[in-house]
Amino acid sequence: MSDLALQTIESGRRLDAIDRKILTVLQEDASLSVAEIGDRVGLSSTPCWKRIQRLEADDIILRRVALVDQNKIGLGITVFVSIESGDHSDAWLTNFANAVRAMPEVMELYRMAGDVDYMLRVVVADMASYDLFYKKLISSVALKNVTSRFAMEKIKSVTALPVPAASAV
Repeated sequence: MSDLALQTIESGRRLDAIDRKILTVLQEDASLSVAEIGDRVGLSSTPCWKRIQRLEADDIILRRVALVDQNKIGLGITVFVSIESGDHSDAWLTNFANAVRAMPEVMELYRMAGDVDYMLRVVVADMASYDLFYKKLISSVALKNVTSRFAMEKIKSVTALPVPAASAV
């Protein structure tokens, strides 16, 4: 994707350097007041708030959430689940996606290129909880192969996207 395509959102409006700074600041701490965000990006409160509202209206800012330590709430196991399907029809994918969306243990679902068709990131309390999840998963739709990989240690985990700098065009 070109730099211009990265800079231009669906509405046709380009993200300027201040928009990018706002996104970076909000990804670091969305609990900051508009005045604090404005100070960090060089704007007064009103124009800063208008930019944030526009970024939300353009679906660049999807939502603001609290990040929770999964271990401190009893979800100590992270499992990466690779799935191969024998059926690649639209109907199968719709059923599979709907079933997985209904499973709160699934944090992320990706359709993959390569030797597996789908990848899930699952968090559970313990092995017994994973076994229950696994049984629910394999009974939801026909699957060719399911491979589970258990994370032993989280070495890096970030939520902030690396906002690309605006390039001169």
